Amino acid sequence: MKKLVLTLAFIATALTFSIAQNPPHPNGGGAPGGGNTPVGGGAPIGGGLIIMAIMAIGYGSKKTFQLNKVKNLKKQQP
Repeated sequence: MKKLVLTLAFIATALTFSIAQNPPHPNGGGAPGGGNTPVGGGAPIGGGLIIMAIMAIGYGSKKTFQLNKVKNLKKQQP
């Protein structure tokens, strides 16, 4: 059974690497130096970072509130 699992894992890994593609040309496939597209692409990330930061602050606040609530309940019990 162990040999079968290892064989299947090897085959899955080999198939994954065999269908991998090269990254696209930085200029969108055009001639080198023919455009002004940055290497990383032109997608804005500012809005996503703000949303992620707000969600992280909310999650941290929730966890802190729950932890304080549990500590206060333990203090009240004799």
